[in-house]
Amino acid sequence: MQVIRFNRAVGRPKGRQAGAQAIERLAAILGPGAQPRRDLLIEHLHRIQDAEGQLPHALLAALAQWMRLSQVEVFEVASFYHHFDLVADDAPGPAALTVRVCDSLSCELAGAASLAERLEAALGRQVRVQRVPCVGRCADAPVAVVHRLPVERANVQRVLDAVAARDRECPLPAAPDYARARGDGAYAMLRSLVAGARTAEQVFAELESAGLRGMGGAGFSAGRKWRIVSQQSGPRMLVVNADEGEPGTFKDRFCLESAPHRFLEGMLIAARAVGCEACTIYLRDEYSGVRAMLEREIAALLDDPPIPRADMPAIELRRGAGAYICGEESALIESIEGKRGMPRLRPPYVAQVGLFGRPTLVNNVETLYWVPEVLARGAHWFASHGRHGRHGLRLFSVSGRVRDPGVKLAPAGISLRELVDEHCGGMADGHALYAYLPGGASGGILPASLADLPLDFDALQAHGCFIGSAAVIVLSQHDRARDAAANLMRFFRHESCGQCTPCRAGTAKAVDLLAADRWDGPLLRELSSAMADASICGLGQAAPNPVLSVLDRFAHEVGGEAGE
Repeated sequence: MQVIRFNRAVGRPKGRQAGAQAIERLAAILGPGAQPRRDLLIEHLHRIQDAEGQLPHALLAALAQWMRLSQVEVFEVASFYHHFDLVADDAPGPAALTVRVCDSLSCELAGAASLAERLEAALGRQVRVQRVPCVGRCADAPVAVVHRLPVERANVQRVLDAVAARDRECPLPAAPDYARARGDGAYAMLRSLVAGARTAEQVFAELESAGLRGMGGAGFSAGRKWRIVSQQSGPRMLVVNADEGEPGTFKDRFCLESAPHRFLEGMLIAARAVGCEACTIYLRDEYSGVRAMLEREIAALLDDPPIPRADMPAIELRRGAGAYICGEESALIESIEGKRGMPRLRPPYVAQVGLFGRPTLVNNVETLYWVPEVLARGAHWFASHGRHGRHGLRLFSVSGRVRDPGVKLAPAGISLRELVDEHCGGMADGHALYAYLPGGASGGILPASLADLPLDFDALQAHGCFIGSAAVIVLSQHDRARDAAANLMRFFRHESCGQCTPCRAGTAKAVDLLAADRWDGPLLRELSSAMADASICGLGQAAPNPVLSVLDRFAHEVGGEAGE
């Protein structure tokens, strides 16, 4: 008679089981007020990571059981995001302290690769040194982050001092608190809207007349976008994209650190005008100081609202987990819902079917930052600024080989040469303008001969580039455009969500091709065309832009046939 042997006892459930000790520990970490809502999965994962320094499999099993999810759902989300460390129960976890060294373009120009090597030698195995994508502090490159404490203009000694410090938390920005902001006139435009002094239609028209456009990359008319969402059947939602992960971009951090209540008022005006019942702010995880400040200020705002409580929408602050793809609006919404941040196929568009299946208005921080000012001063005031036939103002994130990098308030349409000379103190000593990136990693690369082009949405398209989030990175004669393109493609390979083959395989193949001394121009162009035509979202579609820029305008760097 054949004997059948089971690997587990009969009647015992399949899979990894949650032990009593893990269930007890999970309850202690999450606290008595925690809710097992599906959309809070990533928030709960953050709580475990913060408490344990890792995500032990046993606690993930306990979390799945408590939330009534399959373990597959929990593990696939936890493994998607870069800031989570999954550790098997019988495996050693990461070092107790992590030092993250930014290796994106601005920091690479400032010597980040050498800094990371020297830190690995100096810190040994007791501290984990990670090379990570942009951390949003490009003006102070190179940057290292010790636990959550950013070390700007970092060198080995400064990082070692931060490692030895007791407090490794990012300090809170010294922004005006709620009481002071109210005293200075904040929320006056919101109160006038709620009181009926102006209608929603008047707000839409004012923003359209001002020419205010989305500042996150696409540049769609803000007033028109608000009107479109307001015409969808309710209930409607509002989502703020504060997940600026584009290398070279840090303007949203500036807005939040310097004037959080100006931004919050813009958000509440948008919610009121469009008729949104709830607002969700999705903030990148690297901005821990901003997050703590916003938690405090939002609590103060909700405790003593400037308008009747019945007119206040719900406000939730959500924490990203280190995934650049979540800057894409549908991937961001997926992440807020507690899922992997993978872009949705469109249509339907998020204005029709967005967060939790409801019509959703998605705006960038800077767009909302300008709203109260435009309404207070009028559309004419905003539109009166601008150069070279453009209208409006915008914030430029400038980094690289300039004397005074940082966030620069300048007229829309200003040229790169004007921006550097008038706002950045000129080029850094010993450097002459060679090339520049007008719109971050995906905006392409232009030579110095085109430095007089207007930095605006429309002007750059004829040259195969776009301004995007206005992340300007300046290169000098000591740099090579091909090296910049290779750095950016490594970034895209790292940040591809993997959902579609043209992006997942295309970025990996491109990284290998760009490592050659002599580029295979025809093959790179064919690959770029496939990625641009067949990728699901803007990451894969725009990833080839820097490569094509080098092939078209810097062929002397990569071989004579590359430009053909």
